[in-house]
Amino acid sequence: MKRHGVIALLLCWPLWAGAETAYVTDILRLGIHQLQDTSDRPFQNLVSGSELEVLDRVPNFARVRTTNGQEGWVKSAYLVTEKPAQLRVAEVETELERLRAELAASQAAQHKAETEAARVSREMAANTNSADAIQDTLARLSEENASYEARLESYRGALPLAWVAAALVLVLVAGFIAGLWSLDTIIRKRHGGFRIY
Repeated sequence: MKRHGVIALLLCWPLWAGAETAYVTDILRLGIHQLQDTSDRPFQNLVSGSELEVLDRVPNFARVRTTNGQEGWVKSAYLVTEKPAQLRVAEVETELERLRAELAASQAAQHKAETEAARVSREMAANTNSADAIQDTLARLSEENASYEARLESYRGALPLAWVAAALVLVLVAGFIAGLWSLDTIIRKRHGGFRIY
């Protein structure tokens, strides 16, 4: 017997494997009527999730007003105080889409902020490097300035060599000219005003 059950199961397996899954819909159409016992033809059909204002209740029936102001009678067994699952799911899906959009916007803003932070970090590093380079240059220039000031202080009492050489040349030329003039004067005195060389 078990053997036949296993064989039957194996033979039916392809049928089960290809079976389609389906669900019962929760969409309901509720007629709204003029008569209290709803025995007349409905003048409007309400879909599941339609919002109604209950004006009056009698056993098994309720007088209601729709959102567009129409009044009529419906079977009260189909009225519930909580929103039906279809509306709640739609609201949750709408909220989910809104949250996804907010998440995408937040992620974009985060990416932009991270990019900006990286740029500012690079600029700060460059500025720090630049400031370090400026500090190094300033320290080097301060040392050079101190060196020049020390050299200037050591030369304060001395004359520059070029000036001394120029003065010596000038004195020698002036001495030579003065010697020639003096020699000329002596020669003229000895010879009665004549120049004899």
